[in-house]
Amino acid sequence: MTMPEGDIVQFDNVGLRYGAGKEVLSDISFTLYPGSFYFLTGASGAGKTSLLKLLYLAQRPSRGAIRMFGTDVITLPRARLPAFRRRLGVVFQDFRLVQHLSAFDNVALPLRVSGVRESEITRPVAEMLEWVGLADRADARPATLSGGEQQRVAIARAVIARPDMLVADEPTGNVDPELALKLLRLFEALNRLGTTVVVATHDLHLLKNVPESLIMRLDKGRLSDPTGALRYPPRRPFSRIEEEEAL
Repeated sequence: MTMPEGDIVQFDNVGLRYGAGKEVLSDISFTLYPGSFYFLTGASGAGKTSLLKLLYLAQRPSRGAIRMFGTDVITLPRARLPAFRRRLGVVFQDFRLVQHLSAFDNVALPLRVSGVRESEITRPVAEMLEWVGLADRADARPATLSGGEQQRVAIARAVIARPDMLVADEPTGNVDPELALKLLRLFEALNRLGTTVVVATHDLHLLKNVPESLIMRLDKGRLSDPTGALRYPPRRPFSRIEEEEAL
């Protein structure tokens, strides 16, 4: 399979198994295009989290080929993985916040790792915490936050650096419907800036709130394609919006 110019991710006949067990993902082939919004759906146990782990480079496949940003990531030396991961924003299902850091410092972490000057960190982090409704919890550590609050910190951390690709595993699972919609709008705003967004969810009500999204469905480790997302470029072309419309 030839990777067309401009594709951000391509999977070609990918399979994944853990240990000596049977494959949890089989014959997975798809292309993700820059600036598109994808939903990954499927029942519990269908393999959504396993597929996301391949996307954010936490797992290597048992077979097949994966290219990301024009590079074969399967043969990529481990020393180069951190640089690739800095181009990704990830919302983990179990949050993975740094326990000894405050909410503010957890959100600021991607900016600091990228070398952003401290004087340029305070304002965007404060604005992001305001957006997710946690301005008054900036100094709180994860152990003192509820599950929903931790999830919002994790989302803020994932989007703060405007990554090339955002991968989110059930990002609205611990929040009420009103806040879930607000967080979805945050993902859309980031998407309009050019970030490719992949959201794994079992909540089918979310899908109708992003009418231009593309839908991929996993069923027992195999991928189906109800919107043609895997065969064709996205219906909406890649575009950026003006800086004043940014996050």
